[in-house]
Amino acid sequence: MITHKTEYALKALMVLADAQAGAATALRIEEITERSGAPKRFLEHILPDLKRAGLIGSRRVRNGGYEMIEDPGRVSPAEVLRLIDGPMAPLPCLSRRAYQRCKDCADKKTCRVRGVFGRFYTTWILMIDSLTLPDLQEGSMPFRRFALPGTTAGE
Repeated sequence: MITHKTEYALKALMVLADAQAGAATALRIEEITERSGAPKRFLEHILPDLKRAGLIGSRRVRNGGYEMIEDPGRVSPAEVLRLIDGPMAPLPCLSRRAYQRCKDCADKKTCRVRGVFGRFYTTWILMIDSLTLPDLQEGSMPFRRFALPGTTAGE
């Protein structure tokens, strides 16, 4: 599940990407709060993390504030999710970046729990890693060929 902190980070990035595409380049935290709906107290903690990651920059001049410095088309929501919430794997033995062997598992190759979650996780990670910030901004559905049970592809 995506936390509120990650949701607010993504909303703030979309606002900054919109500002980059428009006339404004740097936005004050109050403007980001107003446009994104994210609480200022959350953004005060999130924006410095996004800055340290090299996604946004800040200016300390009269019309200063935060601005996108990374191309929005290169910003993956999965990257933001990992940055804010940490590893995404449902089991520590499935994580690519924070792998840990499960303490109670004798053999990960024959572990049924790992097998089931591994197949699900592989599909999910391929899908979420393929998204970019413009996909979120446009509300597009890049996975139209995938269908959930009881739906038609693209619903």
